[in-house]
Amino acid sequence: MTGIIDYGVGNLFSLKSSFAAIGEECLVSGDADEIRRMDRLILPGVGAFGDAAGKLRESGLFDLLLEEAASGKPLLGICLGMQLLFDRSLEYGRHPGLGLISGEVRPIAEAIPAGLKIPHIGWNALTYTRPSALFKNVPEGSHVYFVHSYHAAGCGPSTTAVTEYGGTLTAAVERDNIFGCQFHPEKSGRVGLEILKAFAAL
Repeated sequence: MTGIIDYGVGNLFSLKSSFAAIGEECLVSGDADEIRRMDRLILPGVGAFGDAAGKLRESGLFDLLLEEAASGKPLLGICLGMQLLFDRSLEYGRHPGLGLISGEVRPIAEAIPAGLKIPHIGWNALTYTRPSALFKNVPEGSHVYFVHSYHAAGCGPSTTAVTEYGGTLTAAVERDNIFGCQFHPEKSGRVGLEILKAFAAL
C-alpha cells in the first residue's frame, strides 16, 4: 500500500483521487506506526520550504522519513515535497532539507531570462537525461503540469528529466529508492497517472 504523508502541507485530496483512478490502494496519514507499515511513501507539499520543513520536524516525521528512506522503502517527493529531499533551500533564507539527494533549491529567476512570469505555471514537456522507473510508460516529450518559483540546482547526477522554461529546469530526480517530481503528477492527466502507477509498482 502507498502512504501519503499528511503533515499539514500538501495536495492530499487530488493525490488520493489519482490513486483511486488507477485502482491502487493508498492511505493518507501522519501517524508514525501507519507510515512504517506502508510499502512506499509520497511526500507532497505546497507553500514555502521553511514552513514545510518546520512542520515536518514538529510532527516528528522528519526523522521518521530519514529512517524509512534508509530502510530502502521507495519515497516520492512531489513539488515542494521534492524540494524537501535536497540538502537545503535558499527560499527566504537558508533552510536545511532532508539531505536525501545532493543539491539545493534556488530561485528560478536565476535560471531563466528576465521578463518571464514567475511562478512558472503551466504544461511543459519532459526531456529525459537518464532512464527512470517512473517514466517507463511515458514517452519523452510528454507534457506535465508545473507550479513553482524555485528549482533544484546542483543535482546533475540525480536528475532524470528536465524541462525548458526560457532555461533548463530540473523536472525529476532519482537516487536509489528516492524519487522526486517538481511537477504535479496528480494534475497531469493520463501522463501523471502513468507516473503514479509506475511508482505504485515499485
